[in-house]
Amino acid sequence: MRRRVVIIGIGGASCSGKTLLAKHIRSVLPPGSTIVHQDDFVPPIDQVPYSDRYPDLQDWDDPPTCVIWPDFRACLKHVRRKGVLPDHHSSHDHLNKQVEIPLDPQAVDRFRIEFQRFNAEMNAEGTELVWFLVDGFVLYWDREVIDQMDVRILLKVPHDLLKQRREERQVYVLQNPDDAAGGGVWVDPPNYFDKIVYPAYVKAHDGLFDGGVETETLKREWEDRLFISSPSDGAEEMVKCFTECCEEIIRQCREGAGAFLLPYKS
Repeated sequence: MRRRVVIIGIGGASCSGKTLLAKHIRSVLPPGSTIVHQDDFVPPIDQVPYSDRYPDLQDWDDPPTCVIWPDFRACLKHVRRKGVLPDHHSSHDHLNKQVEIPLDPQAVDRFRIEFQRFNAEMNAEGTELVWFLVDGFVLYWDREVIDQMDVRILLKVPHDLLKQRREERQVYVLQNPDDAAGGGVWVDPPNYFDKIVYPAYVKAHDGLFDGGVETETLKREWEDRLFISSPSDGAEEMVKCFTECCEEIIRQCREGAGAFLLPYKS
């Protein structure tokens, strides 16, 4: 039996719903499927730089510095080579409060069956699928990280809705293990979304689009490399987003997305 690792990237701005979507998709994948959260690779608070434009504000979102890129790359490369997370990896995602939007049970049942059927087809051909989802707010910034993704999904949510969600949330448990262990939290200063968060999102994603992130047209080099879902608010929109993303994952996997590990004895 050969093992084939499939790494599904789910990117998007802060509060776009990417972590919630990743968890919904994991719920219909086979047991043992894993989520890697880019937030687990942010630097400790004493290493977060201050904004050049707003010197009184720490900038948690600037793409070059908001993630410890060597560690994040190394984790994904380990997943690609071994089909498991590194032994030392741990996640603090559970510490953050997240808005729960339940899915229609019929949609859940439909795709649980779809993925079971696809896994059975692959098993019949002598292939075991190993599923990983990676969610991140700057997932498509670093070329080495991009290259590790077999399926690339971007949640494109309007500015005003992102701002509303961010301002409703505001309080974040610090994700770095040292900070989180000490009970540290981050509270957005006034106007942090407009000054720091959204400009950083634009900086990280403008290069994907002809005319920038406010347009709908991907650059030609991204047309076949990035699937965009544009959910707004509410349970129906989450079901729509979940449905089209699951359909896209299955479509790309049927076309061969993923990479085989070295053969092993079953």
